[in-house]
Amino acid sequence: MQTIINWVAQADIDAGVRQEGLTTAERQELTRLRRENRQLKTERDILSHAAAWFARETGAVSSKDTDS
Repeated sequence: MQTIINWVAQADIDAGVRQEGLTTAERQELTRLRRENRQLKTERDILSHAAAWFARETGAVSSKDTDS
């Protein structure tokens, strides 16, 4: 029964009848943006570690100067 109530409430939000809560499109966008943000953070961390490694390997930074 609760599932039906939730469906009706979501349909009302999507139709603009209710103002509280996110529309289905907003929920999908939020999910997509959270996934994209998580991916970008992962890529940033990988690039940061790679840059530190290459800096050590090329002698640009001594190994005692990095914490990686």
